[in-house]
Amino acid sequence: MTQTAFSSPIAPSAPADLILWFEDIGIHDIPRVGGKNASLGEMIQQLAPRGVRVPSGFATTASAYRYFIAQAGIAVQLQELFADLDIENISALRRCGRQARSLILDTPFPEPLSQAIAQAYQQLCDRSHHPSLDVAVRSSATAEDLPDASFAGQQETYLNVHGVKGVLEACHKCFASLFTDRAISYRTLKGFDHFTVALSVGVQQMVRSDLATSGVMFSIDTETGFRNAALVTAAYGLGENVVQGAVNPDEYLVFKPTLQQGDRPILKKRLGSKEIKMVYDLGGSKLTKNVPVSEADRQRYALSDDEILTLARWACTIEDHYSQVRHTYTPMDIEWAKDGLTGELFIVQARPETVQSQKSASVLRSYVLEADVSALTPLVTGQAVGEMIGQGLARVIHSVQNIAEFQPGEVLVTQRTDPDWEPIMKQASAIVTDQGGRTCHAAIIAREMGIPAIVGCGNATQAIASNSPITVTCAAGEVGKVYDSLLPFRVEETRLDQLPSTRTQIMMNVGNPEEAFRLAEIPCDGVGLARMEFIIANHIQVHPLALLHFDQLTDAATQAQIAQLTALYPHKPDYFVEGLAHGIGTIAAAFYPKPVIIRLSDFKSNEYANLLGGRDFEPTEENPMIGWRGASRYTDPRYRDAFGLECQAIRQVREAMGLTNVIPMVPFCRTPEEGQRVLAEMARHGLVRGEAGLQVYVMGEIPNNVILAEQFAQVFDGFSIGSNDLTQLTLGLDRDSALVAHLFDERSAGVKEMVRLLIQRAKACGRKIGICGQAPSDYPEFAQFLVEQGIDSISLNPDSVIKTTLAIAEMEARLDQAAIDR
Repeated sequence: MTQTAFSSPIAPSAPADLILWFEDIGIHDIPRVGGKNASLGEMIQQLAPRGVRVPSGFATTASAYRYFIAQAGIAVQLQELFADLDIENISALRRCGRQARSLILDTPFPEPLSQAIAQAYQQLCDRSHHPSLDVAVRSSATAEDLPDASFAGQQETYLNVHGVKGVLEACHKCFASLFTDRAISYRTLKGFDHFTVALSVGVQQMVRSDLATSGVMFSIDTETGFRNAALVTAAYGLGENVVQGAVNPDEYLVFKPTLQQGDRPILKKRLGSKEIKMVYDLGGSKLTKNVPVSEADRQRYALSDDEILTLARWACTIEDHYSQVRHTYTPMDIEWAKDGLTGELFIVQARPETVQSQKSASVLRSYVLEADVSALTPLVTGQAVGEMIGQGLARVIHSVQNIAEFQPGEVLVTQRTDPDWEPIMKQASAIVTDQGGRTCHAAIIAREMGIPAIVGCGNATQAIASNSPITVTCAAGEVGKVYDSLLPFRVEETRLDQLPSTRTQIMMNVGNPEEAFRLAEIPCDGVGLARMEFIIANHIQVHPLALLHFDQLTDAATQAQIAQLTALYPHKPDYFVEGLAHGIGTIAAAFYPKPVIIRLSDFKSNEYANLLGGRDFEPTEENPMIGWRGASRYTDPRYRDAFGLECQAIRQVREAMGLTNVIPMVPFCRTPEEGQRVLAEMARHGLVRGEAGLQVYVMGEIPNNVILAEQFAQVFDGFSIGSNDLTQLTLGLDRDSALVAHLFDERSAGVKEMVRLLIQRAKACGRKIGICGQAPSDYPEFAQFLVEQGIDSISLNPDSVIKTTLAIAEMEARLDQAAIDR
């Protein structure tokens, strides 16, 4: 017979296990103390010896809850309340929840339970040498923190509780919170019987993060499911504001494999606004209160690099342990806090992640807007949650009291959500909030329910009108956008478990670091081209010489703009180095340990001039396409210091982050002697070809690269054919000129002969040879030509990888058959 909270109609005697200490329980005790408390006990027992700090405490048991219900004699009344409940009827749901909670709160604890809690609390005070220890009192249901259902925030938590009376009141409220409206709705949605679930309460020593910082971290990338990254968020004060989405926290992304090797691979740092913090309400009428954060604190990161790396290491340790215990990969959702009195970090909760871990790895699903949005201005932007697109009529709701106004299929627009909003969140086509970050409540629930969300928009509730048709897109990277009207979109699905292997390596062209984790899901052999200038133009935005010679800028407005961008960097060139390293590192991490070829900057002078501060340092050229670009800049006294910043960034990625799969590639190198000078300049900045496995490639895009291929092969480790420049220079035309654009064709006989010769000569010299131009993506016959010539790799745009892989597999099969027939 299945045990329920209401199994016995006769009031029993008090069970022996009303209270259990955390150090006496483990993950197998979920039926006794719920998921949250079982996890805390597991970490104290198993992970404390490995350096993971968890505050001590105790738990009331499921037996204690069942004992209370039986002693109270309210089982039948509770069951009658739920007999015909329709959770879609918001009024009925609220009425049922209110009556159930009143039944519990109006019934006092049995004396043995009150005494057990009081004695345990006093013992916790004695252990801590504090007469009235402040504690956190958290609900922990027996159907909670499961691998496919988080139950995040369904029951109540009380912080800064102290004194026996306060602890008993908080425990009583936790029991009642098993029947919050949101918990009733969530259990029904997930198929759990209300009366087989029991409630345990964890009483845990407080970490004084009200005097420091706290946050949430995941041992997986929350948006793409990329397994090798840990996401850490941080804000000031107690952690409830981060969990609830009341603040936009800082975000840090760390690469796990090289972190565990002892490197320092922080891939990204994003400054959050952190406008408020939750602190103790000392001398006030409440347990906690929110206060503003000073502007100075808002404009600095809440964690040091060492603290970020420590937390990420703990995330790896916790994930590894739970994966071992459960005999399956188990990414984790973890809450942490820093004690402002001692400076120590602590883990205060850990539960299995419930969304990305459940997704199929064999199907790639992509959402694509069919409308051209380049000319459209979004109504609002914010942080994208997931990679989907949703649309419908907007419904702006400012208070949870008004959720009955919401209609299924609408887009919910509000300041922020908490668990009380969940009865309507599951009915939404998308969610848009003013506040919150990627680990807030709205983000977690949106992922779990499979709907797109954009959080932290700032002004969505003002910029979007109720009843207006809108499209919410999270399908283009980290920035989510809301557009006016219902824009057409499509969903593409590709099976990844049926792709054939090919002798020719299929690589990918990747420009945007924000898309790298998602693109890494597509089977390929690495990155054949990552353009450094994309990172510089879109993420850094500033000309490197404007950072090196900031005081020489002539335009005050430009100088002010650069000063704002670099406010966190006393030494302004560090802004360039760190931004570039983060971008390169993210792409390298996404495809690690496969090779990632990073092309050094190849702006033309007119493109460089468009960067902030660029006009003070760039010449005006009649034909910049064949002017001061690529290798010719790197050793020129007018630019070499700027090139040094590029070298520093690559060195940081390879040495500090441990991403030795990065291969720098020199573009537009006109002569072997110029190539040698570039290598010498790189060596001056610590990038020595051949040391620590460093290879350096060269673009094969100038006829001289083909003619002198044997000499270039003595300088560089490999070639990558740039078919665009090689075509224009072989045919003698400007590919930017509309007047001769119709003559541009990579398939022309002369261009193909150049390609054939370079492949032949590179292979004869034992050098790698690939191609990273557009031609193989556009022309199957050109791809076949390359395969016939024996090219080592073909790098394609992401949308061409699958179809070209299939085509090349067929080509190779035909060539093999033809060889047999001969």
